Amino acid sequence: CEVCVKVMDDVKASMKKEDVKKKPKVEEAMGAYCARKDLGPREKKICYYIDPIKRDVAQPFSTGMSADRVCKRLNKTNEAICGVKFPVKTDNLEPQDFSKLRVKQLKAILAQRGVECKGCVEKDEFIQKVKDTEHLAHMEL
Repeated sequence: CEVCVKVMDDVKASMKKEDVKKKPKVEEAMGAYCARKDLGPREKKICYYIDPIKRDVAQPFSTGMSADRVCKRLNKTNEAICGVKFPVKTDNLEPQDFSKLRVKQLKAILAQRGVECKGCVEKDEFIQKVKDTEHLAHMEL
């Protein structure tokens, strides 16, 4: 729920401390945050999900619940909220870190490098291909 937590923290940071306990002010702050033009695509997607349920978000938010807990509670009603994630940073990964990534993330790394892994089925094959194409990642910088 990393994107949801970031959005909730940003909304909380944009509010005055005394207004955090008032539901209408929380809803207003969410509307103002989501109306901003400088939001990234993932933040916009979270706004798309929470805009219709502002009241349900404002209730636990105004009681002082942490952003992580609010997002986990929202995830029970709409599972797409925690499905939104930031992209994997591949700049300074150590070689042993690749084994901790999921296959989907390994495929994304290969796609960023413009490489396809034809015939790759096992995770180990994807990891090996990522290691083999590591020189391509350094050339982009």
